[in-house]
Amino acid sequence: MCTGKCSKFIGLSLYPFAVICIICNILLFFPGWETEPVRNTQDQLTPEVIYLGGIIGGGILVLIPAIHIQATGRQGCCNNRCGMFLSILFAAIGVAGSVYSFTVSTVGMVRGPVCNYTDPITHDPKWGRPFFTELENFSNESYLFNRETWSVCTYPPNVAEFNIILFSIILAASGIEIILCVTQMLNGLFGCLCGTCRNKD
Repeated sequence: MCTGKCSKFIGLSLYPFAVICIICNILLFFPGWETEPVRNTQDQLTPEVIYLGGIIGGGILVLIPAIHIQATGRQGCCNNRCGMFLSILFAAIGVAGSVYSFTVSTVGMVRGPVCNYTDPITHDPKWGRPFFTELENFSNESYLFNRETWSVCTYPPNVAEFNIILFSIILAASGIEIILCVTQMLNGLFGCLCGTCRNKD
């Protein structure tokens, strides 16, 4: 496969993953399909959701490079050594965005969601991150591998499962974005040095 066709394939492949990251990040604003947390973002919404890793990082910062990378693979002014060089820079932006998305999603999963739970000491309901701030009161094992602890969160309903699934999807999508963008950086380097091997009329 020549470098031009490879660029077109990579550009087209980035679109669905960027859209997936954006949609999942938007859904995370409504944990357990509840709207109350989004109205009280400071107290009831998981901070990593507000960091917009999926919307900005895996979404916008990947969509913009995807447009140029795809254009590089088409016949025309972008399909040349200069276009390939620019595709390296755009792909680097995509890498930065997807790494940001990957990192934020990882932290969001490890620290767990913000939810309403019963304080193990005072037995009063409170908002917080029981799997992170109160971890020592529940278990030394990560909540990710202990499904029984997910019921600690009483509201929003099933918020732990909700967050794990959506953050996992963003994590996987941004991981694939990283691979595709790094591949395009290498492809762009070869295209810049060797040409795009496009057919001339």
